[in-house]
Amino acid sequence: MSWWETVRSGLAAIRAHRLRSALTVLGIVIGISSVILTVGLGQGAQREVKEQIDALGSNLLIVSPGSSTSSAGVRGGFGSASTLTIADATAIADTAVVPDAAAVAPAVTSSVSLVNGDTNWTTSLVGTTPPWLDVRGRDLSAGRFFTAAEAAEGAAVAVIGADTASELFGRQSPVGQQVTVNGTRVTVVGVLASSGASASGTSEDDLAVVPVGTASRLTGSTSSAVSTIYVEARSEATLAAAYQEVQALLATRHGVTTAEADFSIATQDSLVETANATNRTFTVLLGGVAGISLLVGGIGVMNIMLVSVTERVREIGLRKALGATPRVIRRQFLVEASLLGLTGGVVGVLIGVVGAQVLPHLIDQAVAVSLLATTAALATALALGVGFGVYPATRAARLTPIDALRSE
Repeated sequence: MSWWETVRSGLAAIRAHRLRSALTVLGIVIGISSVILTVGLGQGAQREVKEQIDALGSNLLIVSPGSSTSSAGVRGGFGSASTLTIADATAIADTAVVPDAAAVAPAVTSSVSLVNGDTNWTTSLVGTTPPWLDVRGRDLSAGRFFTAAEAAEGAAVAVIGADTASELFGRQSPVGQQVTVNGTRVTVVGVLASSGASASGTSEDDLAVVPVGTASRLTGSTSSAVSTIYVEARSEATLAAAYQEVQALLATRHGVTTAEADFSIATQDSLVETANATNRTFTVLLGGVAGISLLVGGIGVMNIMLVSVTERVREIGLRKALGATPRVIRRQFLVEASLLGLTGGVVGVLIGVVGAQVLPHLIDQAVAVSLLATTAALATALALGVGFGVYPATRAARLTPIDALRSE
């Protein structure tokens, strides 16, 4: 019997018991579609995280204060202390000390309410310096960014995000108009182009950027502490060197060792890696559940193939009596089991791909269909059919013709 005849015989056997075959491959269908969707959800989440962190800027180092401890002994998280100052940012910007830093932008963040006539909106107030625009890789959709002179004198000017402009001014142009912040009139000189991203649960399009001195005056703060210092390296190749230079400088200025540093420095790669670690854990966990479904599906294939061997004992005996070798009998049942596994794999992939198109509209989460994962899923389904078909096929191949023909 040729390979083609073997495949045709296997298809005929499956068609002869359509309902039983469909129920047999159901476990594999569920397992394969689950693998496609869980891997797709994980990869979709990782891609979104990378896009959000890339929106912070390029070749970026993010310097944050260390943690603080209250009088009650409660320890705050990273960034809760006030160990970074504007003087630190000024020192980092000195190219003689940190030659691999292209630009530096300190940032002080707080929450304020902006008022335009009868409309008010609470947003993030970011006090910073002019390099912030380039360091964060942002563009303007209207107007201009505040100048170094305006930053030096603490002018009452602001550049607002696209969402903030929409909430306060609707379809009107906000450039040249004024908003009130804690009783102070501030002139809007520009609008940031939408980045379409968010970081740490905060929209990057909902903020008001003002000179750092203006921010202190608007919030009544007299502290020179900053919440973050953004450092842009000259290139990706010098990012590691800039990291070392900033770390050494701040450790020297604060009189601490790097092991006991009262600040932390994160790169975009480390942020992506940290954020993706959780996603990978959930992907592996859900993938394990899908793997259990595949195992159950494989056991179902083996079970139904054993039933098939029992039902076709006389056929096997007759074929052996006519000259069929054990190898041919084994191949026949292995092909039949492989076809069951492959059918379950193909149907599972189709359901997974359709689910990947539908799910984002239901759960607001991207699902990325990976060609590698799809190919691996099909190969796994085929391997399951072959693997769980070996025992029934071997059992059929070992039947002796006389015993098989005598059976009822």
